[in-house]
Amino acid sequence: MPIITVNNRKVHIQELNKGAEQTVVLIHGMFSNLSIYYFNIAPILAQHFHVVMYDLKSHGMSERVSEGYDLENMSFDLIALLDSLQLQNVHLLGYSFGGLIALKTALQIPTRVERLVVMEAPDPQDEKARNIIDEYSKEFLEHYIANFTDTTKMKMGKRQFEKNHRLYEFLFNQTSIKADMIKEKYFLHEMDTATLPPSTLLLYGDISNCKPTGEWLQTKISGAQLELIPGDHNIPIQEPTQIAETIVDFLSNPLLQNHG
Repeated sequence: MPIITVNNRKVHIQELNKGAEQTVVLIHGMFSNLSIYYFNIAPILAQHFHVVMYDLKSHGMSERVSEGYDLENMSFDLIALLDSLQLQNVHLLGYSFGGLIALKTALQIPTRVERLVVMEAPDPQDEKARNIIDEYSKEFLEHYIANFTDTTKMKMGKRQFEKNHRLYEFLFNQTSIKADMIKEKYFLHEMDTATLPPSTLLLYGDISNCKPTGEWLQTKISGAQLELIPGDHNIPIQEPTQIAETIVDFLSNPLLQNHG
């Protein structure tokens, strides 16, 4: 389980198929960790690409930090990671709040992001959408315990479950995460989409409360394509194979215009 130091902080990363020509970086959502990709989506992507996954600050096995959960800082963390790994050009894929981080990073370093995949990114000004993140975190934990303990050869018992809940308690009560997320209330409506990659894929659940955001983003991002996946906000758990195959098709399509 590689832990590297980026900007004097410990970051847990996982890489698959390091020898591949193209790299796709996967960004998980708040209150989960890279394992949402590791066991199902990432192995399919790794048949074609170098896959990089990392735990956001205070998530998974990365170092706990009390502040800096706004999109500016989260994007800065990702760019520093790319620099540390000497990755000049990448595809970015972000889920839920990770989708907002992907959008922010693509705006910050447009010449380094080839193609962009935004999955179930919520509108931060929609309070119902923000609440989805907390509901998702609980379902993620239950699903992880039910499905991945055998895969990892590790039984997540009461102690591990409590450890995860202590992490959520830390994030909610001892960090600036809630205030930082509220600060991003108007991010989607204020961003300059002209600099985003012309090849952008929007993945949303067909019955997700976030689907209107995906439909709205399609009208704002030139050339963006919207794909609806059966399910709600939890589509990475519900339809991982379809998601992975859709992403592979999108990233491998030579007919799509490359950025820059």
